[in-house]
Amino acid sequence: MRMNNYFKLYFIVLVAILVMIQGSFGQERALELSPKASISVITFGPFQEELWSAFGHNGIRVYDPQSNIDWMYDWGRFDFEQTNFFWNFARGHMLYSMGRTKEYQRHEAYYINSNRRVQEQVLNLTHQEVQLFFNYLEQNNLPENREYLYNYVYDNCATRIRDAVQQIIPTAQLDLSFAVADKSVRDLMDDYLSEQPWGDLIIDVALAHPIDEEAKPETYMFLPDYVYMALKDATVQREGISMPLVKRSIQIHEPVSGSVPTGIFTPFNMFVLVFFIVGFITNKDFKNQKRSHWIDVTLFSIVGFFGWWFVFLWFATSHLSMYNWNLLWAVPFYIPLVFLLNRSQWRAILSRFYRFIGILNILLLLFWTLIPQPLHMALIPLVLTIILRSFYISYDLGKLTVKLQKK
Repeated sequence: MRMNNYFKLYFIVLVAILVMIQGSFGQERALELSPKASISVITFGPFQEELWSAFGHNGIRVYDPQSNIDWMYDWGRFDFEQTNFFWNFARGHMLYSMGRTKEYQRHEAYYINSNRRVQEQVLNLTHQEVQLFFNYLEQNNLPENREYLYNYVYDNCATRIRDAVQQIIPTAQLDLSFAVADKSVRDLMDDYLSEQPWGDLIIDVALAHPIDEEAKPETYMFLPDYVYMALKDATVQREGISMPLVKRSIQIHEPVSGSVPTGIFTPFNMFVLVFFIVGFITNKDFKNQKRSHWIDVTLFSIVGFFGWWFVFLWFATSHLSMYNWNLLWAVPFYIPLVFLLNRSQWRAILSRFYRFIGILNILLLLFWTLIPQPLHMALIPLVLTIILRSFYISYDLGKLTVKLQKK
């Protein structure tokens, strides 16, 4: 009797282990798609009310009506709750991840309701290639695989789709005829930022000379629209025969035309206003033979802060911010030198320093277009403001130095 109980217990434990093993194998094994399954590349158009949406988005749709699958995968997700999120963001060590949406239609409806262009390109794949593509997506979506170190240009939600197509379909030939000679990554970004003057300014001053080199055709595909264009007339080899890689293109939604009003509070208008305010104060100071110290501290502290920010981006981050020519106007040494203006022992040195700064910024304006890194045109009023106040500081400190020497 006792042996029978042991035998029953042994049998139950053995069955439970076999069930668990079978369940784990079942979890590891990818779903088998039906012959009706398809893979599509989805392109969502730009959205100009947010900077991070200004360039558009890409995803991959897996549709299998027989298996009741309509999923979308994309590589454009990040989590504010991740450890040291803001510090990693500042250093350019942003962890993005792949994600899967099991209700594609709801995802599509969100973009349509946001008045964004939605385009679908159904790829011309064999059933085996569809299954390989699906397995690749599922493998990349595993928790241990889904995260990656994001880069604005060289590794983002669009380039990941480009790489997936080329890896899974090695005979695919993307159409790169859209490339234009001498067009840089900055030029490509500027094409999307005409309605975002502040975003355009931030990108222009923060991202530096590395994005001013001529963009290679493959590099264009950091932008989702160029992934669409590369696939549009792409080909694939089937038994020595070249055929279109895209079986069917579907224009799901075309946005209602219209532009986002930029308003009057643009960088150029703001810097023009700053120029006139500082000019008014400087004129008043000249008439009263004094110098308003507070305006110098305010102006050069702000500009100096940007200088130190550019230095930080250059040397302490992985952003594309090396060799930033904006340091010609945003001189970091304004901080702390501006706080020494009222120290008598520094007057002679700082008078020459600010005279040099005035001359440097005049030369910057004269040779603006010759600098390898194009400087943002909205900065011209700001540079004029720096020139005006620098020469006045030099004049005032020189005058005080002469008076002290006569005494």
